Amino acid sequence: MTNDNHRTTLIAGLRALADFLDANPAIPVPRSVNAMHFPHRATDAEICAEVDHIAGLLGAPINQEFGHYGASVRFGPVEYKAVAILAARRAQYEADRSYEGCIQPAQDAAQAA
Repeated sequence: MTNDNHRTTLIAGLRALADFLDANPAIPVPRSVNAMHFPHRATDAEICAEVDHIAGLLGAPINQEFGHYGASVRFGPVEYKAVAILAARRAQYEADRSYEGCIQPAQDAAQAA
């Protein structure tokens, strides 16, 4: 699927969801919706440059926290956010996940009985 086709399909899907929820008021809606864009993995400088470019298009400031570099714009409870996950944060995540399944929580007394 080309980028133009993906963009058109995504926008049509968002509109269809909005129309569906509008036509079906008995269906609960979420408190918020987040549309996230992640640059393809590259160097930190390259992914940050992409977020900088998107921030300029959005007219939004850059936010840096927890190893993420991003910019966002809100439309009420709907947010569009471009996020670059920096190499050090990705490495920390992989290190944390390397222990998955190795450590088991202790059973409490009620479960052990």
